[in-house]
Amino acid sequence: MQRLNKYIASSGLCSRRKADELIESGVVNVNGKIVKELGFQVGSKDKVFVNKVLIHPKKLEYYKFYKPAGYITTSEDEKGRKTIYDVIPKELQELKPVGRLDKDSTGLLIMTNDGELINQLTHPSVKVTKVYIVSVEGKVNVNDLDTMYKGIEIEKGKIAYADAQIIEISNSSTMLQVVLTQGLNRQIRKMFEYLGHPVISLKRIQHATISIEGLKRGQIKPIKPTQIKDLRQYLAKLEKQKND
Repeated sequence: MQRLNKYIASSGLCSRRKADELIESGVVNVNGKIVKELGFQVGSKDKVFVNKVLIHPKKLEYYKFYKPAGYITTSEDEKGRKTIYDVIPKELQELKPVGRLDKDSTGLLIMTNDGELINQLTHPSVKVTKVYIVSVEGKVNVNDLDTMYKGIEIEKGKIAYADAQIIEISNSSTMLQVVLTQGLNRQIRKMFEYLGHPVISLKRIQHATISIEGLKRGQIKPIKPTQIKDLRQYLAKLEKQKND
C-alpha cells in the first residue's frame, strides 16, 4: 500500500504536491469513487483515474544528455526548428528535460519521467545550483563579477544573481565559470549583455550533483542509482535549509 499522491506521482503525471492539489479538487477517482482524502492509501489492484483517465505507475528512469548547439529544449516547435528529440533515441522519447537550455547553448540536461524530481529540481523556492562554462567578448574585470553577485535587473522587476569566477582572459575574450541558483530565462546571456560582454558560448557542466563528466556531445547515458541517491540527499538537505 502507498499514499495516493505518491501513486499519482509515480505515474509521471506530476509531483506529489501537484497530486495533492488534484486530489483536493475532486478529479481523482479510485475504484469508481471520488477521493479527496490526502492520506488515502491504494494498492496494486486499485484502479486510479485522474480526470477520468486511468493511470499506472511507471518505471522511473533517469538519464543525462549532452545537448548540442542548434537544438531547442522541447518536444515540438511550431516554427519547425530542430529539437533535442531529433537526437534522443526513440525509446527514450517520453523522458522530459529538467529545465531548459536555449538553442545556442550546449551541455548537461537531466532527462527523466519522474515528475516529482523535475518539480524539486526546478521549483524556484529550492536553490539548486547549476554550473556553466561561459566565454564572452572582451575582458571581464572584478567590478563586473561584483555586479553579477549583487544582482542585475535583466527585466523589469526581475533581479538576476550569479557567482562568477574568471578562468582565463585573452586579448578579445574571457572564459568564466558561472554558478546559478535561479532559473530565469536566458539569465546568463542577459547579465553579460548588460555588462557589455556578449556571450560567445555557454555550456552547462553540472546540475545539482549530476555532472556532464563521461558524456560526448549528443550522447545520452543512464544516471547510476547511487548518483540518484546522492541527488535526493542533496535535495532533502536544501529543503531542510529552506524550512529552517
